[in-house]
Amino acid sequence: MHIVIMGCGRVGAALAQTLEQQGHTVAVIDQDPTAFRRLGSGFGGRRVTGVGFDQDTLREAGIEDAGAFAAVSSGDNSNIIAARVAREMFSVENVAARIYDPKRAEVYQRLGIPTVATVRWTADQMLRRLLPSGAEPLWRDPSGGVQLAEVHTTPSWIGHRISTLQEETGVRVAFLTRLGEAILPTSQTVLQEGDLVHVMMRTDEIAKVEEAFAEGPEEGGH
Repeated sequence: MHIVIMGCGRVGAALAQTLEQQGHTVAVIDQDPTAFRRLGSGFGGRRVTGVGFDQDTLREAGIEDAGAFAAVSSGDNSNIIAARVAREMFSVENVAARIYDPKRAEVYQRLGIPTVATVRWTADQMLRRLLPSGAEPLWRDPSGGVQLAEVHTTPSWIGHRISTLQEETGVRVAFLTRLGEAILPTSQTVLQEGDLVHVMMRTDEIAKVEEAFAEGPEEGGH
């Protein structure tokens, strides 16, 4: 697939390099030609200097043949305008925009533009690391009896399998967040440093679960 990326900051450059390594063709747009240095000498894709929502710039980047477009510049307005131009003017099927303002992100989600609200995500994760205690509810069923929550785990769980965590705490691990990506673990998945653990549990057992997560695994249990 051909993919066009607007913004050659750290996120855009990393995205471009990863996509190229996966075998896609990539074009990167940035107003600042010196930003392309982040791509490194090994990058084989196009480097296009210009404004990412300008139609001629987009055409130069190959937008007419693109299967996806990512707007990851530092400006919310630029990102959403570029994403809408890609979607509405060039009919690009897969479009995503990075949005710093979470309220705006919710509005654009409703317009059909997938957004990544980086400030909210970063702030939440920073808070979880600065104040790492207890459980943070993410969802409750209508009856209130079951909830999905991110539960803080003591570092002693690192290196232990998900199956051990589930057996000793009595919860179901729904998913992990690892390096910003959500992953569905298997019973053989091993907890790594920095993993955020999201579990399904009975609401009336929150205190017991928090205690079990805080105590760590039983001696010798891997």
